Amino acid sequence: GGECPRYPERAERRGSLSGKLEKLSPRCYGSRVAASNLAMRLLTAAVVVPPLLFLLFSGPPWGFYLLVLLIAALGALELFRMTHPRDALSQAVGVGCTVAVSVVLYLFPRDPRVLLSVLFLLPALGILVPLIRLGDIATAGLRVMAGVAGPLYVGGSLTSLALLRKEGGASGPGWVLLTLTFAWLADTGGYFFGRFLGKTKLYEAVSPKKTRAGFVGALVGASVGALAARFFYLPEVNLGQVLVLAIVAGALGQMGDLVESLLKRSTGIKDSGDIVPGHGGILDRVDALLVVAPLVYLYAVWVGRATG
Repeated sequence: GGECPRYPERAERRGSLSGKLEKLSPRCYGSRVAASNLAMRLLTAAVVVPPLLFLLFSGPPWGFYLLVLLIAALGALELFRMTHPRDALSQAVGVGCTVAVSVVLYLFPRDPRVLLSVLFLLPALGILVPLIRLGDIATAGLRVMAGVAGPLYVGGSLTSLALLRKEGGASGPGWVLLTLTFAWLADTGGYFFGRFLGKTKLYEAVSPKKTRAGFVGALVGASVGALAARFFYLPEVNLGQVLVLAIVAGALGQMGDLVESLLKRSTGIKDSGDIVPGHGGILDRVDALLVVAPLVYLYAVWVGRATG
């Protein structure tokens, strides 16, 4: 209880850091941390989003793909640093496999022979590396599964964004933007609903900060993204279908966030990295996209050309 001090740093000048923290109630301290985190998030978005959108709408498809490939490689490095700590060689193999999967999917997305080759060869390589680089037996199972699934989880999923851009023709940038807004607006809606309305935890054992109200906010945010797409820049999508897609994407995006939280907690990591100020690592920023992007790509391929 009590009012938050306006200038807590003056308390620090008069005493120790612990004295400063004692003067701040948990509510005040949490509010200041949340405000600082939000400000850093907004600043990061202001720096990153404009050039991203410029490259998406004005650059060639391959230019956007190179950006996606870079993000996939950095995300894979974060993933394999978590699953293969202190093993630079295995990390490099994991990143190399991720890049290879991405390039193959981008260049040959409709060739079943190539795709089947990836599906059959990747597991063989993934299970071979831990046998050669044995390390701690207790973590061998995690490293086997990371080597098999990690390149598809990061490289394959993110490459679906670039495929939306390349295969969507004039509407390609709109499909990518729709996917990004599903993830970004769901994250924003979840943040504010959870911040101001959240009381009941969603899945405390995995992510102590997530609430059920935040989950609802994510669905609302994704739905706003669907409406914006339908009425402003992607009019060919069916309104009813894209709203259903938004709900599914918002829900699965939250699951993707929880999966990454589970991975971090199981490996004793707070953030996957620190490359994105205010957001942690690349995986912390794209965890929802890793689920949402393939979902939207499959919708676009199978259903999404229908108009409403």
